[in-house]
Formats: sequence, C-alpha cells, structure tokens
Amino acid sequence: MSFAVVEKFASINGESLKAGELAVFIRFRGCNLNCSYCDTSWANTEAAPAKMMTAEEICDYADSTGIKNVTLTGGEPLLQEGIDELIERLIDNGHCVEIETNGSIDIEKFSKLPLRPAFTLDYKLGASGMEKYMLTDNYQYLKPGDSVKFVSGSIADLERACEIIRQFDLTSKCSVYISPVFGQIDPADIVDFLTANRMNDVRLQLQMHKFIWGPDRRGV
Repeated sequence: MSFAVVEKFASINGESLKAGELAVFIRFRGCNLNCSYCDTSWANTEAAPAKMMTAEEICDYADSTGIKNVTLTGGEPLLQEGIDELIERLIDNGHCVEIETNGSIDIEKFSKLPLRPAFTLDYKLGASGMEKYMLTDNYQYLKPGDSVKFVSGSIADLERACEIIRQFDLTSKCSVYISPVFGQIDPADIVDFLTANRMNDVRLQLQMHKFIWGPDRRGV
C-alpha cells in the first residue's frame, strides 16, 4: 500500500489543540472539496507532484525526526486507502497522531480504531462554498482530545458557527476554535462577536505559521 505524499516536513503546529508544539506534517494528494479560500489547493488535484511512500517509509521518516506529534493532512487524508494502517503504525511507534479532516468524511471507523488518533474537524461555513457537504453525524464520535474548527470570513459565518456550536453542544464534547479567513475579516471583529454572544469555551485562533512565515510559504 502506497500513499501519494506531496509534502513532508517538521515545523510547529500552527493551529488547533497542539498549536505551537513541534509536529511532523504529512500532506497527501487529493481532496473531495473545493473551498474558495483553500491555501493548499495545489495539493488537491491528481496532477499535483507527489512521492509514493509506503506506511513503513512514512513511519521511518517520522521516527527519524525525533518529534512526537504527527499531523496527517491534505488535501483530505481520510480519502487515502489504507490510512487506518498508517495511523495505527505511527501510534504504535509512539507518535501522537492528529488527523486534519475537512468535515465531510465519516470518521466513525477511524474513531473506533484500537489505537485512536485525535481529530481536527473543519466545519465549512458559507465563505467556503462547501457547507452543504458537512457531516454533522461525526460529532457523536468526538472526544475531549478532538477539535472542531470554524474558518470564518464574515459576520454571517460567525452567526452560523454560533448556531452549530450551540445546536450540537460542541464545547461539552471537544475543543472549539474560530479562525479568520486570512485577510477577509478582522480578528478583532471575531473577539467582539464572541463577547457579544457570550461564547464561553470557544477560542479565537490565528494560524500561527502564517504570521511567522507569511501566508504563501510552503513546508512550514
């Protein structure tokens, strides 16, 4: 079993529960969505250059870095055939594995793996153009080590995020983050919205890597 890997690198985690911590990133080719603001759209097509790597080779690379955290991302990592084998192998080797998934893929079977990863689920709001594909049934499988992330580009997006968070009582299940679409909404407006709506236990999160290296740099 081989995986089409478009990027692999060590850096800090720029967002979610382990933001600021060192992590190894494995980015896979291919995605089933086409978000308007996607910052990795270059990785989403079959034409994207990729190196074919086995689960053993990926694990060997992660092991060689000496870094505990591994983030599997994309594209959409849960589209990869055999990803469950890779997840379990990485965890068995002592890594903490996070899956960055776009919120449209059923996580049930992955959440029930004997060696379970952590999930960071996106909820695609109106600015993305992909909200109709969101699979809210996934929220029944969330645990405290998981996260749901709302990338917001407008006040309307924030209002919808607030509705979904309350409808599914997400803050009682996992960590919840709201991030701005880079350059589309002032983070201060998000703070004002959180305050006005008393959104306790919801965190504003800025994509740390974009502030350190700029929004267009790859491999960070």
